[in-house]
Amino acid sequence: MSRLSSQRPDVPGRLGRLFRRAAVLLAALALPAAAQSPTDPNPAHAIVPAATGRTGDTPVLAGQAQRALTAADVDAWLDGFVPYSIEAGGVAGAVVVVVKDGKLLTARSYGYSDVRARKPVDPARTLFRPGSISKLFTWTAVMQQVQAGKIDLDKDVNAYLDFRIPDAFGKPITMRHLMTHTAGFEETAKYLIVEKAEQKHSLGHVLKRWVPTRIYAPGTMPAYSNYGASLAAYIVERVSGERFEDYVQRHIFTPLGMRHSSFEQPLPAHLAPLLSKGYNLASEDPKPFEIVEMAPAGALSSTGTDMARFMLAFLDNRGALISPETRARMFADVNRPLPGLPAMGLGFYHEDRNGEVIVGHGGDTNWFHSDLHLIVDKGVGVYMSFNSSGKDTAAHVIRQRLFEQFMDRYFPDPNSEPRTTATAREHGRLMAGHYLLSRGSATNWLRFVGLLSEAEVIPNDDGTISVSMLVDPAGAPKRWREVAPFQWREVGGSGRLAARVENGRVTAFSIADFAPIFLFLAAPGDLDAGWIVPALVAALGVMLLTVLAWPVVAGMRKVYGYRSSLAGRPLMLDRAMRATAVVSVLAAAGWIGMVGAIESDVGLLDGRLDIWMRVIQLLEIIAIVGTLASIYNAYVTIGASGRSLVAKIWSVAVPLAGLFLGWIVLSMGLLTFGLDY
Repeated sequence: MSRLSSQRPDVPGRLGRLFRRAAVLLAALALPAAAQSPTDPNPAHAIVPAATGRTGDTPVLAGQAQRALTAADVDAWLDGFVPYSIEAGGVAGAVVVVVKDGKLLTARSYGYSDVRARKPVDPARTLFRPGSISKLFTWTAVMQQVQAGKIDLDKDVNAYLDFRIPDAFGKPITMRHLMTHTAGFEETAKYLIVEKAEQKHSLGHVLKRWVPTRIYAPGTMPAYSNYGASLAAYIVERVSGERFEDYVQRHIFTPLGMRHSSFEQPLPAHLAPLLSKGYNLASEDPKPFEIVEMAPAGALSSTGTDMARFMLAFLDNRGALISPETRARMFADVNRPLPGLPAMGLGFYHEDRNGEVIVGHGGDTNWFHSDLHLIVDKGVGVYMSFNSSGKDTAAHVIRQRLFEQFMDRYFPDPNSEPRTTATAREHGRLMAGHYLLSRGSATNWLRFVGLLSEAEVIPNDDGTISVSMLVDPAGAPKRWREVAPFQWREVGGSGRLAARVENGRVTAFSIADFAPIFLFLAAPGDLDAGWIVPALVAALGVMLLTVLAWPVVAGMRKVYGYRSSLAGRPLMLDRAMRATAVVSVLAAAGWIGMVGAIESDVGLLDGRLDIWMRVIQLLEIIAIVGTLASIYNAYVTIGASGRSLVAKIWSVAVPLAGLFLGWIVLSMGLLTFGLDY
């Protein structure tokens, strides 16, 4: 549910970053000698203070004694930390609320909800879009129906549906699987966000339109799923007889007095004027209202104080929404994929740190970035939301550092720093390699995006390890030192990493921020970017050189007045080989263009690119057919007398490159009958 560099991944926030990474890599394949961009003069690490921020009185240094969590102290600290950070980060506005002991402790707002109008954020009246925090309302609705006896957590979900989830792996999907993101669905992206209200469909229509392929056996692999959460909400609709948006309004918002909250899209007339604008940067124009097709997964609009009411409902024992016993079931450890890392509850994921039990959820739309944390045993809740991505996705850095420093200030870690193990170097070498995210696709072109987004684990000379995907705010890979067998701590930070070892081989790892909802899986040979990406560079290089050589050779013939020795069938085959290279390069350029367009606007995943995809796929088919002709050309060329050694070598290189590219196209889901993904 947020950035891969430091927080939980979400859609579309995660997808945007995924496509950015893929776009950079794809461009690198086409232009391997491209120059690097200059260093950013304002790196992200300058966005937030290094210790715990300016407090308004004296700085609080790391390791200082615990401070009392009072309204006066937290207000002074927030007023020093947040305004500085959002201004430096290019974030337009923010809201932070803290609850404690059954009451609202503070509600602070910063910056603007409308920059052009200079309209300030109001924590009680300004609506933000908290993204996947919406799912907590979905899971609350589910547990209300469980409590009412209308839903069984361990019953086949098909029993509640008016369509069927196809059988797979010999095991049904249950509500427990949906709530723990272990149903096994592949990633979905298309139609996640649409541009216009008239494009939005009913929840049932969205879910029936395409059921994602089940790529893992139920209960075996965490793979965060917006489809799964939306399916759970549809079951609530089915058993309650109420539309999801109406159900939440009647059974959650109204009982809690959340008068400035809604799942409706667009917002009701009385709330629409209160909605904050969303921005990429505060200095840029605002973005349109984001319409989320799978509303239960991320369509909520709410104020800071309304979210405080929601947090209080889960921290007190009055049972305003669900009984204390049902709440305890939601908070309990249900699935712990890796030892030493946080577990997944029923809907809530654990974020335990500094010896405290913490449950919560994060959320990202394209422009809004939010976190909700409940420090269960202390009766404390923290909610924060930012209405801009900011410079270098500054909002992600700010919200991570804000909560880290909140915990270190008010609930410092009582434990001493563990020592580095004697096995650090040995285990670091075992970790080396490429890893795929368990949250991904297997049947469509997103599989290729996943390949280009693999994480590489690199052992360092000092016995630590680094993971390419896990970087600090300055963009440098974090270092991790082993503190227990196959368990690591972030050097200079509080992050934790652990691995699963089977038969002496590392099969998976994750970090504390990700473990409840996805793992990094050791890439099998046919999905290992370590060799596939270099081979892809070579194959495209062969095709590109073939394309460039064609007009160069033709020009030289014209200048020097000599004719080709080829005629008849050999000439036709040679031209077919070169045409195959042209089509292959055009197809690659098409994918680069499409991914680049999505990087700029994730809203293009609403189906507008379908025709573009079909054109690219047609080019891929032509290239595959052309590769067959190129193979025959190689046979003819090698056996022909009078052909140069270079011509013979190149006649083999082109079909080899074509065969490899064809394998990529067919195995990575780039050529499919359907257009669902």
